[in-house]
Amino acid sequence: MKADRSAQIQHYLYASGPASVQAIAAAVGASLATVRRDLHLLQTTGTILRDHGGARIADRAGVEVAFARREQQNLAAKRAIAGAAHARLTPGSTVFLDAGTTTLQLARRLRLNPVALNLITNCIPIALELSGVPQITVTLLGGRLRPENASMVGSLTERALNDLWFDQVFLGVGAVAPDACIYSLDPDEARANAQMLTRASTATLLTDASKFGRSLTWKVAALTAQLGIITDAGLPSDWRRRLADIGCPVQVVP
Repeated sequence: MKADRSAQIQHYLYASGPASVQAIAAAVGASLATVRRDLHLLQTTGTILRDHGGARIADRAGVEVAFARREQQNLAAKRAIAGAAHARLTPGSTVFLDAGTTTLQLARRLRLNPVALNLITNCIPIALELSGVPQITVTLLGGRLRPENASMVGSLTERALNDLWFDQVFLGVGAVAPDACIYSLDPDEARANAQMLTRASTATLLTDASKFGRSLTWKVAALTAQLGIITDAGLPSDWRRRLADIGCPVQVVP
């Protein structure tokens, strides 16, 4: 897709509001087939939203849309995992929720079924989700905003983590690679995640089965017998055997 045509489509939708494919094609001087391909590509980036026979500019732009799209992937599994994690919460404890779409589902479960907690997070959507929920005191760590994950990372975050201790940490996962280590897409996020795992009495990964066998760039930590996992029934049999060999306590939810 030519960059100038992409910009023309976005500007037209911004100025005119929702429009049909025919109107967009006429406005940018392209064929219907070409515009349909362009709209498909713009939808994958979260820039526009498609509907029957047309499109409109997305209400939220860029990385916010990307986060929202990831939240919808494997949603049933993430909600089941969140339900299992919710059952492990102890009233009166201090709990850390890492940034991620599965931990966000745990926050949403907490909003529906509050538990008296001192809850700390580096995730802006989680802090907003639990803002004002009875019995839950929310602390949002400061730092550099990483928009891709709506998370706070960097030296300020790491210094704050160093002064804290948690009864439980629930950690989202970017990838569980073939070497049986957790990986992240971002170096600052990886360092913060690694530090979170050292600052808790118990640490649990919340990850749907699609993350197993994937590879990303920055290593967080190796899987160990001290690191619990809650995942869904899509976990492949070879990974079930590997986790059993490592000694990881694994809860598989339907």
